Amino acid sequence: MSRFQSETKTMQAKPPKPRKCKSCSVEFTQQRMGQAVCGPVCALELVRKGKAKTEAIKAKVERRETRAKLNRLKSLSDLHKEAQQAFNAWVRARDAGQPCISCGRHHQGQIHAGHYLSRGAHPELRYEPTNCHAQCAPCNTHLSGNVAAYRIRLIAKIGQPAVDWLEGPHKPVKWSRETIEAVRDEYRAKVKAIDSIEKTN
Repeated sequence: MSRFQSETKTMQAKPPKPRKCKSCSVEFTQQRMGQAVCGPVCALELVRKGKAKTEAIKAKVERRETRAKLNRLKSLSDLHKEAQQAFNAWVRARDAGQPCISCGRHHQGQIHAGHYLSRGAHPELRYEPTNCHAQCAPCNTHLSGNVAAYRIRLIAKIGQPAVDWLEGPHKPVKWSRETIEAVRDEYRAKVKAIDSIEKTN
């Protein structure tokens, strides 16, 4: 018998190492090459898990496609509404604990994201962070923004040059779907980041 034949015979005589069943994780000895499970029951369970995983992936893809289709059906007005909600939520989160930008009170009621220069008159500044700050409901709603007092405290907060820039002329902005969606997604992500930090503290 050659050396090669002797080594081959020794290898063949060696019992296979136990393997972990891919279904139940119990160790078993393979009866055939490529056997991944310990028996028929686990084989059926592995097939079931595979189908469930495939169906879950398929459902996830379908949900993503449905969201994309629904998003394409939204008007610019709908997208602006979503972007404004995300932006306003971020302003309130950013300014949490700060007094009203106009009256300086720590209001116990509803807090708004109040624009210094209104969205209607200055649409190009509707998502500008320095143009929007936490404001109490009475100042924003009942006093139409309480702009004179707003300006005084805004100068103290961001400085005269920044206020001059806000009040200075700006180029008109033509909002595209892509731009509005980018604004919406950016501020949604920023709100989540703030929430995450607060939960860890």
